[in-house]
Amino acid sequence: MQWTSTPESGAGDIQQIHGNTAGIKPSQKRALQALYHRRVPPERFFTPELLRRLCELSRQLSRQLGLLVDRRGYVSHVIVGDAHSLFIPELGRSRAGTGRFRGLRLLHTHLRAESLSRDDLTDLALLRLDLVMAVHTDIRGLPGAVDFAHLLPPGSDEGMWRQETRPSIHHWEDDYQAFIHDLESQFRKGDRLLRAAGQEAAITIGVTTGDAQTARRSLEELARLAETAGLVVADAILQLRRKLDGRTLVGRGKLQEAMLKAMHLGAEVLLFDHDLSPSQLRNLATFTELKVVDRTQLILDIFAQRATTREGKLQVEVAQLRYRRPRLAIMPTAMSRLTGGIGGRGPGESKLEINRRRADERLTRLERRLAVLARNRDLRRARRRRVGLPLVSIVGYTNAGKSTLLNTITRSQVNVEDKLFATLDPTSRRFRFPQEREIILTDTVGFIQRLPRDLVHAFKATLEEVVQADLLLHVVDATDPSWSLHLGAVQQVLESLGVRETPSITVFNKIDALDPASWPDPAGHGDAVLVSAAVGIGLDKLMEAIENALFRRNAADGKPAVPCQRLQHHAGC
Repeated sequence: MQWTSTPESGAGDIQQIHGNTAGIKPSQKRALQALYHRRVPPERFFTPELLRRLCELSRQLSRQLGLLVDRRGYVSHVIVGDAHSLFIPELGRSRAGTGRFRGLRLLHTHLRAESLSRDDLTDLALLRLDLVMAVHTDIRGLPGAVDFAHLLPPGSDEGMWRQETRPSIHHWEDDYQAFIHDLESQFRKGDRLLRAAGQEAAITIGVTTGDAQTARRSLEELARLAETAGLVVADAILQLRRKLDGRTLVGRGKLQEAMLKAMHLGAEVLLFDHDLSPSQLRNLATFTELKVVDRTQLILDIFAQRATTREGKLQVEVAQLRYRRPRLAIMPTAMSRLTGGIGGRGPGESKLEINRRRADERLTRLERRLAVLARNRDLRRARRRRVGLPLVSIVGYTNAGKSTLLNTITRSQVNVEDKLFATLDPTSRRFRFPQEREIILTDTVGFIQRLPRDLVHAFKATLEEVVQADLLLHVVDATDPSWSLHLGAVQQVLESLGVRETPSITVFNKIDALDPASWPDPAGHGDAVLVSAAVGIGLDKLMEAIENALFRRNAADGKPAVPCQRLQHHAGC
């Protein structure tokens, strides 16, 4: 907020009147300056004498007056407003989520007996004030009723703050030190319950100009992505707009609401369910002074955590550089605020603030390394082709149970977690049918709605396992209410890879967690199979479907079946 300061001559220290003092007589300025010499006992909220003097001066000037009082009872700021509002001077930002307040309370006057305004409550939250108090001033300059408010700890049923009204400034026997000590204890306890050690709290933000239900489901998925990345989702905000804001994506009022919630809940991250342009990212980071992360950046962070192989790490770094390169040149300060932690992990984190030229050089070197690895992968595929082993790729939405299915069929020990993108690097295993026919079964990275294009490009060599496959097993989580949307999202990615015509089997997984009456109807999805990879239900039918698709169907069409060649360590066909 804009404000001016007018040093008082003869004050002898830095004490000054804050606000617009134009039109105030010298005698009135001296009376205002004298407020600095008053003191409130530390155990009192205020003294009646101080509020009476404040109300008397406020009526004389026909302006709102305010005092910021510290916990020792000293007046730190005397503020002059206008007849309707008060502008608090810049106090510096109070760190979010520490459990402590700023140590200042605001005592000010209202000339029209109005209750606390929205600006009063916003200042209370954003400035982390101990409390805000408004004294009704009558036409004689005498104090009347008192409205006051203070913040409430996260999780309170009453909301963000509590407001109270008392009829008079007299008979106020509450102990201020005990009040603030108890309030801060509640906040510290709430912070410990909200966040586990070492975790950051985030607020997810979604904006839509279309269907609210679809946007809500996308926001829920973003929350799961955040949990996978190690964030604690403290709250979610969804805004419906006719048109997206070009500067900040959301409106100024909604952004201020997000800031209030962040301060109240101790959140340090604003997580947007959209891809932000460089200018939007800069504007948001500057306005909020919080860490701002968009959907693509969050997914890149998850991939950076999950990459274990050399190729996987290189692919993640390529995707990170492609995402950050256009942002390096125009927003060095905003990107500096984002380094480290969520949105700044991975092998490329030391390259966040390099200039564009060095970023291009690094990207070129990485792509050359990936090209070498891709050629090696091609050689391995060629060897598999020479021995006649069909390739079956398991595809599907992330967390649909692909790795569990691979483990159950091949009796492997691939890492399985109830998290999105638990599997990043592809894993291949051999499987032998009873007729001594063998196949290569490959578990691939999971897909997701709006999968970042930089990731698809970086993981091109890995996704070639899908392109080269003879058969696709499209695994669908039948327990997810949005499984039909997930199925469509995966099909879109497959179309972009040019493998829509590859034979596929739809595998509805996790049916053990559903009532049989609610099982999906496989008739509408071709050769669909209902299974439970975790407990082994329906796997015989799945094996029969795979064998039919790879061997018997070709023979029935008059084509030779996929051959099973003699291998050195296996018996003949």
